Amino acid sequence: MSTWTFRRVAWGSATLAVCLVAGLLLGTTRGASHGDELRVGDSPRLSDLVRAAQAEADGLAATRDSLSADVSELQDHTAATDDDVAGVLAELEALEDPAGLTARRGPGVTITLTDAPRGADGRYPSDASPDDLVVHQQDVQSVLNAVWSGGAEAVSMQDQRIVATSAPRCIGNTLLLHGRTYSPPYVVTALGDPARIIAALDAEPGIRVYKQYASRYGLGFTQQPGTDLTVPAYTGGASAR
Repeated sequence: MSTWTFRRVAWGSATLAVCLVAGLLLGTTRGASHGDELRVGDSPRLSDLVRAAQAEADGLAATRDSLSADVSELQDHTAATDDDVAGVLAELEALEDPAGLTARRGPGVTITLTDAPRGADGRYPSDASPDDLVVHQQDVQSVLNAVWSGGAEAVSMQDQRIVATSAPRCIGNTLLLHGRTYSPPYVVTALGDPARIIAALDAEPGIRVYKQYASRYGLGFTQQPGTDLTVPAYTGGASAR
């Protein structure tokens, strides 16, 4: 089997396995919610399914990483004696940064969203419904839309790189991103011109609505410019979720 054939088979098999687990998880949660986004009041069984699926996805990701390391070793070994392979690898390396496969650092803005805390008496506002007190998928998406429109050159959420195929999804009171689940606070880091990114955040309609709820019910929203922020490389498969 040639190096390139092995690369396609190994990478494709690992990616397919991860996607199958992610698809099973999303299909289960969609069926449980009858097609609606799940935010509040989910059954413990759904939480157990999420944790189990994440554990399996983590195991498959480890297998994928191991296969990827083997492929890289074979590529480097072949490139040492094959100019054609070396040329193709050089072309691929030039595409890594635009594809988000390399870490980036520089000036930008860090945005943090948090659920509303309980009051001093241990209670939430009496006029608030459960949906008023949590960060929703559309809130996260509004932030991502704003930073991209503000010229962000690289974006991460939590500890993961956001790429063109990334699709953060709400499951219960957690967020699913690239097969992993996260609880608030949700932290988005956007590299680029801080003034331009902040202007885009201020102009985003969805964020304006979120800030109204933040003012009334105590949801958290901060945007902090920085001069030396870091965004990690994307390490997922060919199809992000």
